[in-house]
Amino acid sequence: MISSKITGTGTFIPSLKKENTDFLEDRFLNNDGSDFASPNEEIIEKFKAITGIEERRYAVDKYKTSDLAFFASEKAIKDAKINKEELDYIIFAHNFGDLKQGAIQGDTLPSLATRVKYKLGIENPNCVAYDVLFGCPGWVEGVIQAQAFIKAGIAKKCLVIGAETLSRVVDKFDRDSMIYSDGAGACIVEKTEDQDSGILSHASQTFAKDEAYFLHYGGSYNKSEDQNIRYIKMFGRKIYEFAITNVPKAMKMALDKSGVSIDDVNKVFIHQANEKMDEAIIKRFYRLYKKPIPEGVMPMSIHKLGNSSVATVPTLLDLVLKGKIKDQEVRKGDVIILASVGAGMNINAIVYKY
Repeated sequence: MISSKITGTGTFIPSLKKENTDFLEDRFLNNDGSDFASPNEEIIEKFKAITGIEERRYAVDKYKTSDLAFFASEKAIKDAKINKEELDYIIFAHNFGDLKQGAIQGDTLPSLATRVKYKLGIENPNCVAYDVLFGCPGWVEGVIQAQAFIKAGIAKKCLVIGAETLSRVVDKFDRDSMIYSDGAGACIVEKTEDQDSGILSHASQTFAKDEAYFLHYGGSYNKSEDQNIRYIKMFGRKIYEFAITNVPKAMKMALDKSGVSIDDVNKVFIHQANEKMDEAIIKRFYRLYKKPIPEGVMPMSIHKLGNSSVATVPTLLDLVLKGKIKDQEVRKGDVIILASVGAGMNINAIVYKY
């Protein structure tokens, strides 16, 4: 039986740190353009209590999304100890393309995957590069696609990237702007015939009947701003309720397909969107099996890194694998779950054994 495994990971965490106190002088508005009755100190305090975010990272002006991706990819290739010319696919998950600081358009011509291939200096034309638009679960879906290519016999080595510069598509008058950050994570997925490790199962879903526009583009809350310039907007309460209801079910679907017992799951890596939401997801997931939540089962990075969309899961995984998150590690033989939820509305999960 052919399967696939992650043989290398890499991360790029931008250098610019923006703390919650840096928003104290900002002007936050309601969606109708009216001012909040509460002072910023109270808004920010409540924001931290809900999301867990204390600070986030922004890319410096000279770097775009594909640059961050290139830096993370170089590290993943080095970590996997492979020849980059042997890559069969470069799968790049993002949502907004390359965003130049101050510009009002995302740039996806050529594709960001092609740009990374160019930056890596890969000459092999049989290395196919393409982008994935799948909301925040894009990197996880890219890994699932790499697994499918490998199982189909049309690939042996794939580079899967998740990168974003969300700081450049936020409305500064929207308090939700404090959630978003920039970053990149990448991994190498390789063919393996080792049945004791690698990807064991997965689940993917798209909910679009009522949920398609929970995340969308919209004009600034400041009605005096140009309303033709669009920013990332979301219905936060609806997303929260959707995620805590459906993500645990998808995780269970993937775990049940794997044949692995819930008692044998060592770590669960969930998209870093909101601390309270992730805590509710993990609680409901274990409740489906009538089990208590094991201590330390869910690593978190959102407190310092914020929500970098497609980059949160690969970044978190890499940080844990490299021993950079306190009291968290993944050892040989451990079973982990990777899970995400985001625009679309899309959900996915992977069960993986190291």
